[in-house]
Amino acid sequence: MRIAIGDFLLSRLQDAGITEIIGVPGDFNLSLIEQIDAREGIRFVGTCNELNAAYAADGYARSRGLGALLTTYGVGELSALNGIAGAAAEHVPMVSIAGAPPLYATEARYDLHHSMGDGNFENILSSVGQITVAAVRITPHNAVEEIDRALHTALREKRPVHIQVPSDITHLTIEAPQEPLNTAWPSSDPERLASAVERIAELFAQAKSPVLLVDLDADRHGFAESLQKLAEKTQTPYAQLSSGKAILDEQSPLFLGTYNGAGSAPDVRSKVENTDLLLTTTPRFIEANSGSFTHKLPAEAVVDLGDQHVSIHGEDYIGITVQELLDALLETLPATQGTAAEQATPAQPAEDTPEWEVAPGAALTQKRLWPRMAGFVREGDVVITEAGTSNIGLGPQRLPSGVKYVNSGIWGSIGFTLPALLGSQLAAPSRRHLLFIGDGSFQLTAQELSTILREDLAPIIVLVNNRGYTIERWILGMRSAYNDIANWDYGKLPGVFHPGTSMVSHSASTEGELEDALAQIESSSAGAFLELHLDPEDAPAGLKAIGPMTADFDYGPRGPRNA
Repeated sequence: MRIAIGDFLLSRLQDAGITEIIGVPGDFNLSLIEQIDAREGIRFVGTCNELNAAYAADGYARSRGLGALLTTYGVGELSALNGIAGAAAEHVPMVSIAGAPPLYATEARYDLHHSMGDGNFENILSSVGQITVAAVRITPHNAVEEIDRALHTALREKRPVHIQVPSDITHLTIEAPQEPLNTAWPSSDPERLASAVERIAELFAQAKSPVLLVDLDADRHGFAESLQKLAEKTQTPYAQLSSGKAILDEQSPLFLGTYNGAGSAPDVRSKVENTDLLLTTTPRFIEANSGSFTHKLPAEAVVDLGDQHVSIHGEDYIGITVQELLDALLETLPATQGTAAEQATPAQPAEDTPEWEVAPGAALTQKRLWPRMAGFVREGDVVITEAGTSNIGLGPQRLPSGVKYVNSGIWGSIGFTLPALLGSQLAAPSRRHLLFIGDGSFQLTAQELSTILREDLAPIIVLVNNRGYTIERWILGMRSAYNDIANWDYGKLPGVFHPGTSMVSHSASTEGELEDALAQIESSSAGAFLELHLDPEDAPAGLKAIGPMTADFDYGPRGPRNA
């Protein structure tokens, strides 16, 4: 059939499950936005800037499976680059689309706005290509092949891809296949699949203390449900990296806790490091999730489940679609009675916190706050935590079943979570969303609150106001001015950004005020903006340990330290 290039691209995005494209208008992408506006089942959601749009597309992908970003050439693409890099680091599939100058102008090397003014139109594509798994400028001759290749690559590699669409070709028609985009994975090599299943079944039969260790790729590749079933059928205890939090049920008696090398609870560390069969999902250890690289996985016991391969005790089985492997294992492995679960030690919060009993006049503290907030989370919520105090405080707490936990644990770009909240709630509007964000992080991307309100979304935003960068204070400069920020009147911002909004603002400095605010939020379906006031030097126990360790790592033995 013949179809306009822009419409073909949009149809392929719809085939992959996209109903919103998030971005910022610019003259080179307006022709494509016109096509979005004219098309049923997909719409453009404008944000305040391109960086926020990239963060939002990331959040959208985590809830929907794929996100789409639209910017304009040069200034827009590079403004979004940090967010695209974060998606690459966090293994999030995203389609970054940029309206490019007209094809005739790039081929004739015109000096144009939004370029370096030197006739070079490869430098921007090359820059974005450094952090994406595919980067292409389409033409009428390559559009079908390159659009499909980019989308397949994003979905299979779980990474961002980038497509430049020249502004003068979006409405040109091309011959295109009528069949929808095939998003199914290719089938496994039968012999390799059967061999891997047989070998893993043998290892399970021999193992006396199997353990499953989960990281973020288990979520990105859609393995969570199968892994949960596998753990329950075989009664295999499981642990998680902090970067893989809440992918498997933290309320199960099989849940051991979080493995963090030397920073783990002793029982968790012993079970992970001394197991005779350790199933992993390609963990990536950085200093923050490995106890400063003190992890010691038993290499001779590891069976690693990638996306397209399996490694069994160092032997690679290539050509396997791992979801097929998991399905086969669920059929093959015999059910185990509850002995392993009985041996598993239920996970406990990292901090020694007393059972919650409100002290109405007591000032809020980090130690008391996070267990209480964990108790406020419901089954099935989407919980988004900013890198820093919020993640370090809430991370050790056990969350209810079915919670989706969103965090930028590897890239760690502060300000990510407010736009990510926008994207995630656009992708999953029926789920309750809770955002925990510090005041310093909020100030980086605060204007996207206006888009959240414009879209009539109703999240619960918990802003921790400790008047600056508390995570940085505990690394260096506890009382230095460079870690201070302006103390905004945060509670008024919903009304400023969207006059007449239904979002209700609350403020709490004491435990009694916090309880009153949470009770009001629970009884209402409206969005909530809850500002919590804490001491700038107060921090979760984990942060008090991480800060000095980070200073040691970053500055060396002769570098500066907090007094």
